[in-house]
Amino acid sequence: MPVDQIPIGTFSRITHLSQKALRLYDERGLLVPAARDICTGGYRYYTFAQVERGGIRIRHLLWLGFGLSEVEAILEARERGDAGTIREHFARRLAETEREIGRLHAIAEVLRTQDPLNGGFRMSITEPVIKDIPPATRALSRRERGCLPGGDSENDRGNLRLCLSCRRAAARCKGDRPIMFICHDEEYRETDADIEVALPIAGSVNLDGTAIGVVTLPAGRFASVLHTGPPYPGVGKAYERLFAYMNEHRLVPAGPPSRELYLNDPAEVPEDELLTEVQFPVEDLPPLSP
Repeated sequence: MPVDQIPIGTFSRITHLSQKALRLYDERGLLVPAARDICTGGYRYYTFAQVERGGIRIRHLLWLGFGLSEVEAILEARERGDAGTIREHFARRLAETEREIGRLHAIAEVLRTQDPLNGGFRMSITEPVIKDIPPATRALSRRERGCLPGGDSENDRGNLRLCLSCRRAAARCKGDRPIMFICHDEEYRETDADIEVALPIAGSVNLDGTAIGVVTLPAGRFASVLHTGPPYPGVGKAYERLFAYMNEHRLVPAGPPSRELYLNDPAEVPEDELLTEVQFPVEDLPPLSP
């Protein structure tokens, strides 16, 4: 074996990358072995020149929180001498990190200051009411399969993209009402959920060149409650209060799907002042038999 051929086990120890990870990077073309021994079923060998790419650059970028596809793009940009692309990736990752720092600071503050008997929740929930919503509301709509919101940065980036696409389209018409988040599934689906973001509008709208459509939101009788505070996980308490109210008043879930209305902008108010209205479609239970 040539001196400059390092077996995968030794290369793993040098770079602090597991053999499983090295095989994955090989499959993706991210870090391909310099040689393979066909007599031993393709046993992988690396070179000392690959230590910097594998042990330093890849591991460092992963430590910074980049995904493998981002690592690939950054290393390819480095090989091209494309500093602008690398700066863009770093700027996005910095923004994500700062958002996560803010979220963790908020969690730390709740854990530090809240009454443990109240579950650590700092919020207020109004008394539920019944609303009869007419069918005349037109809205910009984008519906697709995705992940439900809840604090995961990858999921929330996708949901933010849905919201932003509706807001951009709203700039072309009269659309100053709160954004709605609608889940069309009958059961909870953490991934591959049938989700829709809708923004009520008035007036005509030109949506050429966008993935946005215009829908008429269905009418219905809804139980409604207003939650003040961080939407996740606190909005779960709003649903809990809503279902207790439904049970007390002999109401049962009905179609169309439930809605969450985001009444103010998290970029403009503190988390403790965020307003989320939960609307759940209901109908009366049949009368009890005598």
